[in-house]
Amino acid sequence: MKIRATAAIMECLLEQEVDTVFGYPGGTILNLYDELYNYKDKIHHVLTAHEQGASHAADGYARSTGKVGVCFATSGPGATNLVTGIATAYMDSSPIVFITCNVTEQTLGKDAFQEVDITGIAMPITKATYLVRDAQTIPDVMRQAFAVAATGRPGPVLIDFVKNVTFPNVEIDYEFVPWTENRKCGSLKSLADSHDLKAPEPNIGDINTLVDMIAQSENKELKQTLKQIRNACEQSQEELYQIAREKSYYVPASKATEEEVAHVKGLFTQGTL
Repeated sequence: MKIRATAAIMECLLEQEVDTVFGYPGGTILNLYDELYNYKDKIHHVLTAHEQGASHAADGYARSTGKVGVCFATSGPGATNLVTGIATAYMDSSPIVFITCNVTEQTLGKDAFQEVDITGIAMPITKATYLVRDAQTIPDVMRQAFAVAATGRPGPVLIDFVKNVTFPNVEIDYEFVPWTENRKCGSLKSLADSHDLKAPEPNIGDINTLVDMIAQSENKELKQTLKQIRNACEQSQEELYQIAREKSYYVPASKATEEEVAHVKGLFTQGTL
């Protein structure tokens, strides 16, 4: 069916089960914000005082929920204000999709007001960047961006829409496809066929190296914590996670597999740690 290009962007967010976005509005992205108003019952927007704050808020959201964070910003200084947040997400492997809007295609590359090559700036600190000039490619680009951000080693992805793509009179063909199914359609299918879109397997050798490093540590607090962990391993996995929470250690949203837990538990119970 035919819908507005901006509505397609919102629908693609709903495909990915996005219910919260962070951002700060500006000139070139106002068409997207106008559309966001129509989705206010489905997508909650968190307005920050500065784009950098929005980028860090999306980062924190991704870390705490395990979902892909989403951040909006306008062109020029709005987009460049995201750079620190993008770099943080890249270094710390936080899955975030940054959405910006640039000047119109006719003025792109002509030093227009608040024009900046944000895809070029962000390229070294993202997993992928997209400059969308054709509205018909919006569903494929959005689906691919979320897949790239969330799979393998997670990280940030940036999508930059030229302003004319978001004009209210621009319509595209769109069909809602849930994220669990959309990796089998469009450009994402060829990407999945050519790349391994799944989380990396744990490296037991790395785990053993870490065990040796911890065993040689002279940190008394760490030694005491390891003793508690060793005792917890003999009782229940839940107590192990409780210790981690009390010590403010990071506990991932998706817990390790039974095989991984059994391996690490064996290292503790055997007295390696």
